[in-house]
Amino acid sequence: MLNDITAACWFTYLLLFLTEIGLSPRDAAIAMLAGQIADGFATVFAGELIDRFGHFKVWHGAGSILVAISFSSVFGGCLPCKILASCSSVVETVSYSTSAAIFNVGWAATQVSHMSMVNCISLNSSSRVVMTSCRNAFTMVANLSLYAVALVVFSSIKATTHADIENQYRWIAYTSIFIGCCFVGIFHLGTKEPRLKICVHGTSNARISWAYWFKKVLYYQVGLVYMLTRLVQNVSQAYLAFYVMDDLQMAKSAKALVPAIIYMSSFFVSVTMQEMSWTGHRLKAYYSAGGILWVFCGAGILLLPRNMSTFMYVISVLIGIANALMTVTGVSMQSILVGSDLNGCAFVYGSLSFLDKISCGLAVFALQSFQSSSPKTEEALSTEYISVTRYGLGLLPAVCSLAGVAITYTMKLQTQDSKSLVEPLLE
Repeated sequence: MLNDITAACWFTYLLLFLTEIGLSPRDAAIAMLAGQIADGFATVFAGELIDRFGHFKVWHGAGSILVAISFSSVFGGCLPCKILASCSSVVETVSYSTSAAIFNVGWAATQVSHMSMVNCISLNSSSRVVMTSCRNAFTMVANLSLYAVALVVFSSIKATTHADIENQYRWIAYTSIFIGCCFVGIFHLGTKEPRLKICVHGTSNARISWAYWFKKVLYYQVGLVYMLTRLVQNVSQAYLAFYVMDDLQMAKSAKALVPAIIYMSSFFVSVTMQEMSWTGHRLKAYYSAGGILWVFCGAGILLLPRNMSTFMYVISVLIGIANALMTVTGVSMQSILVGSDLNGCAFVYGSLSFLDKISCGLAVFALQSFQSSSPKTEEALSTEYISVTRYGLGLLPAVCSLAGVAITYTMKLQTQDSKSLVEPLLE
């Protein structure tokens, strides 16, 4: 919950916050890219260390503490600017980039340890999908919590100066941290540490080398599908607020209401998916359904005129359904890749997350490089003009979804036979 609520704030409001306080779109993208690069490398190192030493909850707890401390500084204003009595763009960019990098290191440790725990609780593929669905449902709860807080803050605190804007986002960040930390406490008090010392099917407890995974074709297929899925979600989330405010010129409350509708829709789909029995064929079918649905949503976003902005609420429902289908099945494919090779599962999640983080950071940086500091009113009013925001929210996710569906079609997913599960791995 802490990771998810801060990540939602990161992708939805970071670029908006930084540009509203005066940074150029390119400098704002540099700050996000710094965080994504730090996150990418941290996931690989965290995965390797977790595979070597275990103790998922220790890594989760340490990462959560770092997230809680550092995230407040991401939206807490530029401290070096106050110390140096300078408000230059270079100092601001370096300050926010550093805070973003520290935050993402803690985020990576928490994420990899939590995702790896799923495979060490059960070998049964359907049970793993159920846990992934439950995990995704609480991701939706976290996002909804954020947007509820944002809706209250944006409605009650009027922003007329840079200080007011910083105050708005500071309240959102602090409240998000508090909510997340409450759930971290519940998690650590109520969850036992999975043990990797139990041998599965007579295999040894030695750590699995990286080369073992690099020789598997499925590793690259799952890695590409996961990267494309995260690109769809993260890039679209980063540009959603811009699209609602700048392109459609909807009410300010819409930058919290539209994302909330998306996550409400995702939540209900994720809960429904917990009640199903899963096979490799069914995972591929549901992922493909979500990807194709995103293609239609992307086309709608790309062509939606401003005078029909209310249709964005309908598109939001469909985006939520597509996101849930793609996320749950995409992450579950990683569980099938891991199978019973539990002593290398953290590396799998860490290395695949590396691709996700770096690609998302580079995609946002590339899009922001083409974004003008102040949109031209003449162009915005033109029916022929398609903004960078529309490309980021509509075209890129649609193309990535289509590519993910194509790669999924080539996969050979063999799910673990439920009869092979002789005992639960959670002691």
